[in-house]
Amino acid sequence: MKNRHILIVDDDRAMCASLKLLLNRAGYETTVINHPRDIQSVFYDGLEIDLVLLDMNFAIETSGKKGLEALQRIKSIDANIPVILMTGWATVQLAVEGMKLGAADFIAKPWDNKHLLESVRTLIVLRDPKNHTGHPANNLEYIIGQDSKMLQIVDTVHTIADTKASVLILGESGTGKEVIAEAIHFESNRSDRPFVKVNLGGLSTSLFESELFGHRKGAFTDAIADRIGRFEMAHSGTIFLDEIGDLDLNAQVKLLRVLQESTFEPLGSSKSIKVDVRVVAATNKNLEEMVAQNTFREDLFYRLNLVTIDLPPLRDRPGDIPLLAEYFLTIFRDLYEKDQLDIDPKALGWLKKQLFQGNIRQLKNLIEKCTILCNSNQIDLPLVQTHYRDLDKRTDVILPEIGSISLEDLEKKMVIKALLKYDYKVADAARSLGLTRSSLYRRIEKYNISI
Repeated sequence: MKNRHILIVDDDRAMCASLKLLLNRAGYETTVINHPRDIQSVFYDGLEIDLVLLDMNFAIETSGKKGLEALQRIKSIDANIPVILMTGWATVQLAVEGMKLGAADFIAKPWDNKHLLESVRTLIVLRDPKNHTGHPANNLEYIIGQDSKMLQIVDTVHTIADTKASVLILGESGTGKEVIAEAIHFESNRSDRPFVKVNLGGLSTSLFESELFGHRKGAFTDAIADRIGRFEMAHSGTIFLDEIGDLDLNAQVKLLRVLQESTFEPLGSSKSIKVDVRVVAATNKNLEEMVAQNTFREDLFYRLNLVTIDLPPLRDRPGDIPLLAEYFLTIFRDLYEKDQLDIDPKALGWLKKQLFQGNIRQLKNLIEKCTILCNSNQIDLPLVQTHYRDLDKRTDVILPEIGSISLEDLEKKMVIKALLKYDYKVADAARSLGLTRSSLYRRIEKYNISI
């Protein structure tokens, strides 16, 4: 396979020489030009350019305007070519503007050699996955489905696995976002390194810092010993940030810094810790709408979604419902020692027509419930219908008489009831109430409920 060719556009000749040496040693061919006006001639001379490293400032001008104009020129010639912006005058606004115009990444000078090479490799692989020489897909079998959208997602997972590309997984609750995150990690060359999961729902800013970055003894009242944070635990591996849309703005700022610089300080420490971590995030919220509403930082959004995987709800892939039902039955047949148990094809046909608002999680719960309660060797249609309605029904609520109880007291009773029902598992209780974890935590604090 031919060496990849990188175009360097920078008016600083010393910088160009340094970049050329670094990239040549990594096996890349390079072409250097010192002014944006020469960009067209490089492409029109017939050179096959695989990636561009583009400085943002030329001569004494430091606004980045020349760099953005050059970016637009490159994209007009080849809209698909990846461009990495570079500047010694890095600003968040400039980075976001460049990425809106089609830049794939943004690196500040002086750069970290390892980070720059990882970004180059990742973007070249993403542009031309057929030339990716990673290992064959052998850890993806547990992603169940034959739907074309799911098969495309499996291909995407295989393509990006060995890169360090940040991944944003979108989808309704219960669509299997964590399964996809695990597949990305275990299909990668980091598979023998840590896979660390963090549920960000309900974390206050102080809890967020301690949880993700750790703390030193004495950093706050209850810090009786040093604690290692999740980012440090995930060093050389992957960190999965679930419910990223629930993160408050202050915590978003702190997370952005780690993503940009790969460094952080534990609470109570002034010593920076550098980590090599691949970030996969997930949410069931519309982050683009949140950006428009100023509840999610635009710069963080662009840092997270180099690759976006949008998981379809189960109702949009009905042909996979029987496959998933059979898969779950295999698991629960062994778990509950019902070796002869199968499921009536009529029941599978009926399930294909249902909406499954709770998606795969709801189907899994249904099959488990039917497995437990089935008193024959076959789960038949009436059994499936009965318990599907139990899980999916929306019964009318009998409310107390107006004036007999305040709205706050009624809300408190419902919160306590949900917590008791789910053994104080906050995520499950929140889901049953139609709340996010953070919303439920606020109510627990408001009503001084002990958990």
